[in-house]
Amino acid sequence: MPVRLLLVSAAALLFTSLSYGQQGSASSTETDYKIDRPHPRLLMPQRRARLLQRERERKSMRWEQFNLLIQGRVQMPEPGFALALYYVASGDERIGQKAVDWALGPGADQRQLALVFDWCQPLLDESGAARLRAKLGKAMQGAAGKTALAGVRDRLFAAIALAGHGDGAPESAIREIVEDWWGRQRAPALREGTMVIPQSDHWALSEIFHALRDNFEIDLRETAPKYFLTLPAYHILAHYPAPYPAAENEYRIPLMKEHGEPDLRDAVRSRAAALGMVAYDNNAEQMQFLQGWLMLDKFLMRSPYGTPYEFMWANPYQPGLSYHYLPQVFHDPVNGRLLLRSSWEDDALWFCQSEHSLQVFRDGQVVNLEREAMNRPLVLGGTIVLPAALADKFLASEEEPVRFFVIGLKPGAKYEIEVDDEEMRELDTDRGGVLELNFPARRNAHARIRPRLAR
Repeated sequence: MPVRLLLVSAAALLFTSLSYGQQGSASSTETDYKIDRPHPRLLMPQRRARLLQRERERKSMRWEQFNLLIQGRVQMPEPGFALALYYVASGDERIGQKAVDWALGPGADQRQLALVFDWCQPLLDESGAARLRAKLGKAMQGAAGKTALAGVRDRLFAAIALAGHGDGAPESAIREIVEDWWGRQRAPALREGTMVIPQSDHWALSEIFHALRDNFEIDLRETAPKYFLTLPAYHILAHYPAPYPAAENEYRIPLMKEHGEPDLRDAVRSRAAALGMVAYDNNAEQMQFLQGWLMLDKFLMRSPYGTPYEFMWANPYQPGLSYHYLPQVFHDPVNGRLLLRSSWEDDALWFCQSEHSLQVFRDGQVVNLEREAMNRPLVLGGTIVLPAALADKFLASEEEPVRFFVIGLKPGAKYEIEVDDEEMRELDTDRGGVLELNFPARRNAHARIRPRLAR
């Protein structure tokens, strides 16, 4: 099929209207951040709790793996999260009490503390609840200056868990996160292309999305709809083609800043992020491609770190579309990101220009590139990546339609394009210095690209 970026259906763009304006902020008179709903509030609406309980009753493969680890007393890397999740699914107070004991004792991870406080409320006596509130409140205040997504997620979780249990500090923290940190800082930068959300932050972002929608019916995607429209496709393509075989299961490895041994926890978080995206909106077309990409048994997570996420988020009953029909090209001219694959096979050639990195994956190896060192075109199926040094004159003569991406040009600049037997035209490069050109099959023409001459 033609290489192009799929757009989701028009229906997927009709997000629920919120109080966000074009500047991505919400009026304080329109949004009330008080929470009077009972626990649980974090990532556990009734429909998800019921689904987890049904998975236990059915003795599904994911439940059996999770149950085996917990009942086998395997040391879980995230004990608060894992034990509290088991309690929600099973009602086993003995396991739930272990989560509470961890939170009141050595537990220090703010996100897990919030989940235990929220999910294990029936097991907290007055003294234990007060101690855990104090612990969470101190952590929430200490995280007030953090701006990284994971830190903001942790603070948001603590605030939502604590809301209604004392003064108005949690509500103020939620307002600051939604209206200032996101509405006035992140959302405008995403729309303008001056910022992208790194692959490593998709997990925290997904949890933020769920927490805000579940409690306030706020869908942050509305503030930068074009960016989030194509996020599922980007997430898929921002993984290297070859799976990584581990003892427990195979992993898809997400984009790494530097070549080296992959951190499998990054792979777990990346898969958890994708599972969370599908759970957030399973109707959009690109989400269905993402679901098809996720539901291969060999990637089902079985490690102590990954199993709780697999059990919590995966929905094998949700239909998906084969990702082999998803285009193998992702180009976002707003921020200059470019990802390509030669095919959907594990031995595919892969190219990425994203977040200040330039990489190629071939023969099972990640190669970090310098633009100046690229001295030949990179051919990926019907797409060719052409370094700027070779763009002064090149030949388009493929048997099939061909798409050129010229990289390494000056960002946001005008260039003159000359093609044999055609009038000269001008095109603008994107924010990443990329210029896209398309030629029909058997055009057999020379093309030249040069900066626009001063007039």
